[in-house]
Amino acid sequence: MSNSKRSALGLVRTSVGEQTVWALVGEASLRHMTAACITTLDLEALPVDRTEVDRHVADVMSALETYSSRRAETPGGASWLYVQHVPVRRLIAQLVRKLLALSAWPEFAAAPGPVTLAPYEGLLGLRDSSSREYRAYTVTWSGVAYALGALAPHNPVRSARLRKLTTLHPDSRLAGTPTPSAVSAAEVVALSWSSRHAQTLLPVLEELAGEGRSSVLVDLATDPVERCPAPAGGSITLCPVPSEAVTASGTVPGLRLDTEEPDGADGTAQVGVHTVRLDRLERLAAALLEGGGGCTQPSWRAVVRVEEWLQELLDAVRPHTVLLSNDTSPLGALAAHAAERHGATTVNVQHGAWIPESVAWPALHSRHIVVMGDRDVAPARSWVRHPKAEIHVLGQPRFDALAGLGREAQRRYLQKLLGADSERGPERIAVWACQPFGPERLQAQADIILDGLKAAQGHWGLVIAPHPAQGGHVFDHLLRGDGKPPVAVADPRVGARGCLAGADAVVSVSSTCGIEAVLLDVPVLELDRPGDRTLGLAGHAVAHRCRTAADVTDALDLVSRGRARVPREARDAVCHWRGHSAPDIAHLIIRQAEVGISHTDPIEHHPAGAESGLPRGEGATIR
Repeated sequence: MSNSKRSALGLVRTSVGEQTVWALVGEASLRHMTAACITTLDLEALPVDRTEVDRHVADVMSALETYSSRRAETPGGASWLYVQHVPVRRLIAQLVRKLLALSAWPEFAAAPGPVTLAPYEGLLGLRDSSSREYRAYTVTWSGVAYALGALAPHNPVRSARLRKLTTLHPDSRLAGTPTPSAVSAAEVVALSWSSRHAQTLLPVLEELAGEGRSSVLVDLATDPVERCPAPAGGSITLCPVPSEAVTASGTVPGLRLDTEEPDGADGTAQVGVHTVRLDRLERLAAALLEGGGGCTQPSWRAVVRVEEWLQELLDAVRPHTVLLSNDTSPLGALAAHAAERHGATTVNVQHGAWIPESVAWPALHSRHIVVMGDRDVAPARSWVRHPKAEIHVLGQPRFDALAGLGREAQRRYLQKLLGADSERGPERIAVWACQPFGPERLQAQADIILDGLKAAQGHWGLVIAPHPAQGGHVFDHLLRGDGKPPVAVADPRVGARGCLAGADAVVSVSSTCGIEAVLLDVPVLELDRPGDRTLGLAGHAVAHRCRTAADVTDALDLVSRGRARVPREARDAVCHWRGHSAPDIAHLIIRQAEVGISHTDPIEHHPAGAESGLPRGEGATIR
């Protein structure tokens, strides 16, 4: 698909006296410029070093933490930057990428100088995303100039697109939700805000129920599709949070929105040659947290209301354990903090793969950390924040269901989608475990996959399996009209898990469905385009690394010729899966409740030989 996107703005070299100044101007005016100039679209396309981006993001976040973290706290004492670290960090990552791209442009590098903004352009905007709910916020180029110190008397904080975005409204179907004080006492409280979280938590709660242990499953989802299903049996109480709490919006008391130092002298951070003002970053972050983005990116007002609700629930339920599948994102970090205040131990089950450079915030706040595989032990050791943290290699309860997948039934479903039961149908079928990336990135990935399939030996077809959070409209632009190779889109309710066992190969960038395919011994093609971050499966020799369409073709040809099974040791590095992770985690919770947490030893953060002596067999605890 050709790229018809326009930049709208460009950057041109001007001067004030003898000083070089770079001005943001309308893209159309660049046609008549003789001075050095570039469109912002071309500027953003310049390559930047990911390691350098990560280093600068960490430095800026550290400076902002020192400068601003205590200006606003929840009533329970959680700092705004502790709870909202992930969305703020992602916003700063967008700022840093643009600053490094600016420095990578030879014309600017030869004559660096201040940037003037485009009047009336919003300072915060949105990037394209195929997700239904998640908002991919960014700093506009005028926002970049503002962060560097440019005056913005006529610039709104939010772009027109962001201002027009429909505010989330409370779901009337949740009206009349019982107050948390009315919930009966239980031993465990678990928190979910997506269908994937529920799939991770429910198997554990069901195992606890089988042992006569009661629990409360808190449903924080604001997308109706992501809500928890009703648990079977009476030992698990489903307790939805009132949606008006999660969708609330409003200002952030304590953060400075209108007052700032004239020259920003009270705090700066350096990104290469660029000096970023921390007072300006604080204002941009505060504006980001005013709007309600639902449970994935709750506003500050929503965080405060959810904390109040959660504290009331914990007072009523009095659990010994709070079970999480993400204790780093806003609501997970909030829940970990609330649990500690109530004296409950926290257990966090690793929900997705951890690759150091792709983790939004390398921090784990829970007392007990359950990781999937041997390779996850080392990063967990370095990320834990709890002084008595323990790490347990127990796999992923969401994967226990893989043992019962019907390969033949899934194969028939794939064949029906592609018409493979006819003479013209494909002989082999690949499943693409898709993710809610932006449309342009999805298109680039699709082009490589489809070109590789077309050139492969035999007759291959492709089934696109949408991510549960993905809007289906995006696939209309990915399908080719010539039908070569044949392509179909799976029902979103089926998803990748509902068809990967019947595939001849699975294509993934960073979907955990790639791990599921490895466990089922289905060949995996790990798409490793420049700028994309993968799960690192190819590095463990459990997947084919594919950077180009030719790589895809070569991998598919190897699949067609057959291949050796992945050794168990290699699979264990990625996920210690035996089909009973949920019972193992349930027994961990019961054991900790029975013996108490005061008799265990704290984890060593950097023990000698951390990579040696890793557990084998049925899972073990690392201290």
